[in-house]
Amino acid sequence: MSEIYNLTLIIARRDSADDTPRYQTYEIQAGPIMRFVDLLRTINDEQDPTLTWNSSCEHGQCGTCSMKINARPMLACELLVENAIAMFGTSTFTLEPLEIAPVVRDLVIDSDAAYERVNSVKPYIIEPLPPGSEAEEHQINPDQLEYYVDATRCINCFCCSSACISSHRTFLGPNAMLATIVRVLDPREQEKEERYRKIYSDQGVYRCHTSKACSHVCPKEIDVARFIALAKKGFLPE
Repeated sequence: MSEIYNLTLIIARRDSADDTPRYQTYEIQAGPIMRFVDLLRTINDEQDPTLTWNSSCEHGQCGTCSMKINARPMLACELLVENAIAMFGTSTFTLEPLEIAPVVRDLVIDSDAAYERVNSVKPYIIEPLPPGSEAEEHQINPDQLEYYVDATRCINCFCCSSACISSHRTFLGPNAMLATIVRVLDPREQEKEERYRKIYSDQGVYRCHTSKACSHVCPKEIDVARFIALAKKGFLPE
C-alpha cells in the first residue's frame, strides 16, 4: 500500500499586487505521486475554494503553473510529493508566486507583464530567408542543430528569470536572451544585426553574473548559462 504523507502547505495569499502577503497554512494528506497542482486542487475542492493559482496543460509544456516552492522556482505540475520530500527533506512547503511580475492574486502573476522583456527581443523571425527557387526547405548543419534544438525547448516558465541574480534590475533576463540567441542560430533569420544589438545592449548578456542559477532550475534541463556564455564570447555559430 502506498504511503500517505501528512503535509503542511504554507501559501502566500494576496488580493492584489499592492497587498502585503499573508501566509495561510493548510494541512493535507497526500499520496507519494500526487503532484503539487493536485494538492492545490484538493485544497480548492475540500478546504478553500478562494485559493487562486494558475495551470493549463499540466504536462510541463506551458509553464503557467510555475511558482516558488521552498524558495525554488519550479513547475507545480511536475513536482511529485515523494520527490519534494526527498529534495527538501521536509513535509512542510512554502508556496509563493514568482517575483518577476506583479501579483494578480495569491499565486497568480500578471503574465502580460512577465512577457514584456521577452517580447522586447522579438522572439520570432524578423526577416525570414525567402525559399529557394523550388521552395526547398532551409537546411541546418548538424553542428548548428546540436545548439539549436536545445535552445528551442524553452517554454518561458520564467523559473530561470526568478532564480537569476541579475534579471530584476538591469538585465533583460536569461529566457529573453535565449529567445533572441535562438534566432541568431536559426538559418531562416536574415536580421542578425538587430539580434546582436539586443544581445550586446546595456541590458544584454554582459549584465549576466554567471551564477548559472538559470541552468540549475530550468525544468526542461536547458543549459541556459552556456548559451549566454557563448554569446558573451562571440562564439554563436551562424
